[in-house]
Amino acid sequence: MEKPSLESNEDGGWLGEGQSQAQLAPAPNGVETNDVDRPAWDSKIQYVLAQVGFSVGLGNVWRFPYLCHQNGGGAFMLLYVFLLLIVGVPLFFMELAAGQSIRQGSIGVWKYISPKLAGIGYSSCMVCFYVALYYNVIIAWSLFYMGNSFQYPLPWEQCPIDATTNETVRECASSSPTSYFWFRKALNITNSIEESGEFNPIMTGCLLAAWAIVSLAMIKGIKSSAKVMYFSSVFPYVVLFIFLIRGLLLDGAMEGITYMFYPKLEIWGNVQVWRQAATQVFFALGLGYGSVIAYSSYNPVHNNCHRDALMVSSINFMTSVLASLVVFVVLGFRAKNIALQKSLFLTSSRNLGLLSSMTSHGSNQHWWPWFNMSDPGSVSVDEYREWYSHYGSMVGSNITDCSLEEEMNKGVEGTGLAFIAFTEVMALFPASPFWSTLFFLMLLNLGLSTMFGTMQGILTPLMDNFSLLGRHRTILTVSSCALGFLIGLLFTQRSGNYFVTMFDDYSATLPLIIVVIFETISVAWVYGTDRFLDDIEVMLKWRPPVVYKYLWKYVCLLAMASLLAASLLRMVLKGPTYTAWNQSTASEMTLEYPGWALAMIVMLIVFATLPVPIGYVHSTLKNRTVPNTQSEEGGGQEVHRELYTKCNSTEQLDSSSCHRVLSEEGETPPRTAFLPMGNEHYRLLPQQEDEDEEQDTGV
Repeated sequence: MEKPSLESNEDGGWLGEGQSQAQLAPAPNGVETNDVDRPAWDSKIQYVLAQVGFSVGLGNVWRFPYLCHQNGGGAFMLLYVFLLLIVGVPLFFMELAAGQSIRQGSIGVWKYISPKLAGIGYSSCMVCFYVALYYNVIIAWSLFYMGNSFQYPLPWEQCPIDATTNETVRECASSSPTSYFWFRKALNITNSIEESGEFNPIMTGCLLAAWAIVSLAMIKGIKSSAKVMYFSSVFPYVVLFIFLIRGLLLDGAMEGITYMFYPKLEIWGNVQVWRQAATQVFFALGLGYGSVIAYSSYNPVHNNCHRDALMVSSINFMTSVLASLVVFVVLGFRAKNIALQKSLFLTSSRNLGLLSSMTSHGSNQHWWPWFNMSDPGSVSVDEYREWYSHYGSMVGSNITDCSLEEEMNKGVEGTGLAFIAFTEVMALFPASPFWSTLFFLMLLNLGLSTMFGTMQGILTPLMDNFSLLGRHRTILTVSSCALGFLIGLLFTQRSGNYFVTMFDDYSATLPLIIVVIFETISVAWVYGTDRFLDDIEVMLKWRPPVVYKYLWKYVCLLAMASLLAASLLRMVLKGPTYTAWNQSTASEMTLEYPGWALAMIVMLIVFATLPVPIGYVHSTLKNRTVPNTQSEEGGGQEVHRELYTKCNSTEQLDSSSCHRVLSEEGETPPRTAFLPMGNEHYRLLPQQEDEDEEQDTGV
């Protein structure tokens, strides 16, 4: 089974002399590895927990349920699964296989395919750094709330009393105790991003603690972080199941599940729903960060990465469904509690009072209520809404509805879900401090497991490509965390929450999509899908289905390009906006970013994507400046990579005709030796047999 020659259509001509001529092939038996010092996972369970811990994060808890509820419930889930199968799993498998075969971080993997693609890895590192900056702020918020959970009653159960007026604080009375605690006590937020305000000392301390935890957990690389994963990856599942069991016993749980799963198939015709589903698939698996590549690079070469891709993707999806169940049984209880006790006894009492005042005018009319208006507590929401749906329009605008769905739609996304809606529910539970502590400890572990993977996507490529950094892992880790904390002070000022929103919305989305597009082009059109599948066959000892070839070359690439176009179009047409908290009105409002903030958004996107063209231009110019004699031998400083074909065990070949693939001298570290393959060796292809023997490494 011969690899395609360099003239194959699989190769990307746009790379010119720097096109990929490497084969991700294993070494013959007995070859010594120069990669013996590379760390490795102690067990398969460590690796799986690390990949699951990275991919399963806060987005599974507070983003996926929101998207399900807003975009057709069960219909959105079907759309999500469809995109997961045709886009998510193939791309995830591609990153796993590339990292495992080349055994390098994101920079080394793409540089190995072609030096002109090295910028892809640097862009991944840049985006990982962006994400780490604001993600650790969310961990700091979780630490703050967990610390405040060790008191009874919880500090967000009731509105505080103004000492000067001896009355309830107006901002709290106009909103809710949980909203007031979040915006005023935790964030002490300003009215807009233009009002920076002073630093929040408590939150600054929490951020320092969060970075200290990350630094200590990663100071020894995967040897230390993997041990933490045993707890940080498993504990959230324990808590989710506990909350699910507790939530199913609550009044309103079934209503919440109904709102979540009720299918609205008409949403499939909405382009924005497809965009949101694709984006969720994209971020749920952690594509483009380089963390997936980094983790898989520590695997044995014969590890079944195809099975890992299917398993981790399935676990990720099932976790999202589990988290959605938990979220909506709790929100269903919250909504019904508000609708029954607040809306029914306040709004409905007012409504019933208005109806009672109309007794002399229309008690004998056909639209007159059949329930007992003298006792509002005996009237159910269903009874009232059934009557209102039929006759509400006949009694004037003063009579209002009691909408359970309206309450379900409030505060169900992002920080609004975790720090407002859920904290409100925790306060209603018996032994509320226990449930609150458990919930925020779960958020803390979800955040940390993702944070470890994000940092690994930064540290592993740097240590693989810069030997000096690789020799000083501890200093690099501590220095990176210290730098992250110093830059993270931007988020601990009073307007810091607005910058978190900015980074979350714009610093990662577009750059990561661009990175994954170039990754797909690199594998599918530069290296070649047939050659890539050949290499995977050598690793796994069986060939993946040919459908992956067409998914990588056409479907995934088209899907990612469409997602990029839709995201750009939405950003241009809608314009970047953010949600601000107005202290005087005690309500949220949507504001446009000022000019300097828009410039900051553009700079974040440009800085993250700039390494890709810079790497290409740098490699091109480097090749053109070398003497012609060197360029004739191998395209400048690039040593010509040889092609090999598998030697059959029945073929009578001299041992010198079976070689290991050459690495690029001076560009990337030599390829690591792979595990023995029995009688399978590799023979130099005929068109390359006349190459100068001096190019051989001698291995």
